[in-house]
Amino acid sequence: MLEEVNKKAQSWLTSSFDVDTQNKVKDLIENDEKELIECFYKDLEFGTGGLRGIMGVGTNRMNRYTVGMATQGLCNYLKINFKDREQIKVAIAYDCRNNSKYFAEVAAEIFSANNIKVYLFKDLRPTPELSFALRYFKCQSGVVITASHNPKEYNGFKAYWEDGGQVTAPHDKNIVNEAAKVRVEEIKFGAKPELIQIIGREIDDIYLNNIKSLSLAPETIQKFKNLKIVYTPIHGTGVRLVPEILKRFGFENVFNIPEQDITDGNFPTVKSPNPENADALQMAIIKAKEIGADLVLATDPDADRVGVAIRGERGEYMLLNGNQTAAILINYLLKQWHAKGKLTGKEYIVKTIVTTDLLSEIAKYYNVECYEVLTGFKYIAEIIRINEGRKKFIGGGEESYGYLAGEFVRDKDAVMSCALIAEAAAAAKEDGKSLYDTLIEIYLKFGFFKEKLVNLERHGKEGAEEIEKIMSDFREDSPFIINNSNVVMIKDYLTQKESDLIAATSNEINLPKSNVLQFILEDNSKITIRPSGTEPKIKFYITTQEKFEERRYYKDVDKLLDGKIKGIMRALKLL
Repeated sequence: MLEEVNKKAQSWLTSSFDVDTQNKVKDLIENDEKELIECFYKDLEFGTGGLRGIMGVGTNRMNRYTVGMATQGLCNYLKINFKDREQIKVAIAYDCRNNSKYFAEVAAEIFSANNIKVYLFKDLRPTPELSFALRYFKCQSGVVITASHNPKEYNGFKAYWEDGGQVTAPHDKNIVNEAAKVRVEEIKFGAKPELIQIIGREIDDIYLNNIKSLSLAPETIQKFKNLKIVYTPIHGTGVRLVPEILKRFGFENVFNIPEQDITDGNFPTVKSPNPENADALQMAIIKAKEIGADLVLATDPDADRVGVAIRGERGEYMLLNGNQTAAILINYLLKQWHAKGKLTGKEYIVKTIVTTDLLSEIAKYYNVECYEVLTGFKYIAEIIRINEGRKKFIGGGEESYGYLAGEFVRDKDAVMSCALIAEAAAAAKEDGKSLYDTLIEIYLKFGFFKEKLVNLERHGKEGAEEIEKIMSDFREDSPFIINNSNVVMIKDYLTQKESDLIAATSNEINLPKSNVLQFILEDNSKITIRPSGTEPKIKFYITTQEKFEERRYYKDVDKLLDGKIKGIMRALKLL
């Protein structure tokens, strides 16, 4: 391993690399063997969120050259796929992270040098707006420079295809293969400025108007336009467009957190800019308590995910998890579509295999089809593309705080989600209820689904090997009893086999191969295990469910499900 790493590192000491890069590599070779291995032991690969890694020198880091090779590889692949196009076009956006603007300009330089037309946003923009712009300009591809909600050390390169969704098979693997063929000296760094068109506010306006068209209850918002909303972009790209879309929807009482309105890739006011973490919403909740807000919204650095806090039974603020927000949003959309007579039998929603089955139950009630796809919003976008013109996509979501409505964007969109969640809050208020009341009513009607996500972080080469071993151990020695409940079905998405342990039968899983295991228990609990595609983690998704008939039993059932989750965690040695 060390010999191979040294060989790769030595190749970065040539004149093809700038002097600063060479000096940093020399320093690693001479003084830090462990970090040298981490920087060079592998090449960055596309996961569920594209190319993503820690910034620094080396093949396993985000830098001018890894971005350059990825971009040149994408250029080469575009020229193969669209060789008959008179002009291949791409769109580029970037977020608030350190080096994001620089990496975006590097990518624009390389695309233009390859005679590809570039639409480059003038300054930072939400990821979903890139998806919209790509489709608006009829581009063949697009790139967003972002590491989404990862820590400040990270950045990333998300590649999009002509439908506006992130690249899926076979394009993702083919782009990686093309990038792997690229030598640094083959990267075309000489920009052609005449092929780079700067875009900005004019696209914002069209994008926001499209989101405004999704509003299902403008008259309700007018009645409750003073709904108190606290919003924070957590130093990210939602800083201007989220307040603007809330205003366009009709909400007039939106409060900000000035310290977090400052765009800063170091995210100085939070430990992590991830709206899944309670710490990230702490300042917003303090503000909410001061003013008695109805709703708290927080978006991640590239504004594709949204965290939500609502007032509980006694007025205290409680954080919703991604499944709860998805249930509230999808239930609101389907209820409104039904009430307005818009359901024709050709509508559908989409969820991922790790997202709550509560969404399936809601869809079933409204006689709306529910697709289930692998983890990663690109698979939701793929379903929209496949059904385009035949069926109507109402909405979709994933447990990791990403949601979408309508078809003009093909990635999770926190800008539109903030507006629609606020609208759902206004609709609840019109019925004399809160979003908390709405959530309990959903549980009463469709079943109480309670979930727990457990992340095991394992960093670096050794961590990756440990994660691989955990998955291997579960495959080779699968449990047959978990928390005193029999395992009745095992789904292995890598072998694409679904094994019914009661009937002793096996069926094929009709989804692409993915390193995911699922265990279904006799008591309807479900455990899903998968390595993260974007972070150094292995994830355990635990789902439990129970029916109850009266609201007064809610806390008892909540306690029961908590006990089940803890029992499962103990059985899996996660406690």
